[in-house]
Amino acid sequence: MNATTTRGTLLAALACVLVGGSFTANSLLGDYPYAGGQFLRYGLAFLLLVPLAGPGATARLRALGTGRWLRLALLAAVGMVGFNLAVLAAERTAEPAVPGVFVGCAPVVVAVLVPLLEGRGPQRIVLYGALFVAVGAFTVQGWGRTDGVGIAFSVCALAGEVGFAVLAVPVLRPLGPRLLSTVVCGVAAAESAVVGVLADGAGWLRRPDAVEAGALLWQAVVVTVVGFVCWYMGMQRIGAERATLFSGLIPVAAACTAPLVGTGSYGAAQAVGSALVFAGVAVGSGVSLPFTRGRRRPAAGRQEAFERSLEKL
Repeated sequence: MNATTTRGTLLAALACVLVGGSFTANSLLGDYPYAGGQFLRYGLAFLLLVPLAGPGATARLRALGTGRWLRLALLAAVGMVGFNLAVLAAERTAEPAVPGVFVGCAPVVVAVLVPLLEGRGPQRIVLYGALFVAVGAFTVQGWGRTDGVGIAFSVCALAGEVGFAVLAVPVLRPLGPRLLSTVVCGVAAAESAVVGVLADGAGWLRRPDAVEAGALLWQAVVVTVVGFVCWYMGMQRIGAERATLFSGLIPVAAACTAPLVGTGSYGAAQAVGSALVFAGVAVGSGVSLPFTRGRRRPAAGRQEAFERSLEKL
């Protein structure tokens, strides 16, 4: 594994661990208006990211065509606002473990979808690793009570998790991780405001109390600013197919942090599931395999071909 791959692996892992911690923070926002909370989270993240967007940001944004701007809007709607809304809606009729299990299947979907869009068959090593990750995520969370509505919204959450990675690929190269994170946060904040006004009317936004403010600050500064930039930097280095394997760390991180706020426990099942997730990530991402220069070049070529195929959609 070369230095670029190692950095990409560490960045993707860190991002997913931070997102896993956000599930614990969500448990502290149960009484806060959903859309208003998302508006504050993404709006604050946008303001913090603007100074970090890098030189030439305005020129790069002007160079984007209508199709890529629509893709950015879809990325924010599906992978950010829609994902969080789907999880919230699923948990109204299903236990939290249910959408978590579906989201844990994202590595399997991406391991199959990415090669199909690129015009090739799935890489067995990545697919095997993704299956380990999915089984590990299920073991960590278990399965809870649900109904058809809960399952339907859990599937929507899975689609959002997949879209957050796949939809970003064609715009990641021209914008870069920092500017991409800045733009999608700004778009997501605007979309959240629209959803809030339409769904909750005048009550869509209120002043958070001390606990809610702390949770929102954590989500905005740590999970969104740091997590999103790390995620897209990692994806830029190792590709969407392998980066999504690390989403299996989300339920592991959630299980580890839940006892800190008294919303869960970490026992034998969580330990076994965590081990399966770690094994799947190691196998699928190539952490445990020796790589030579001759074997790395085709991977880079496949990633470029995948980006070209998505740009045609």
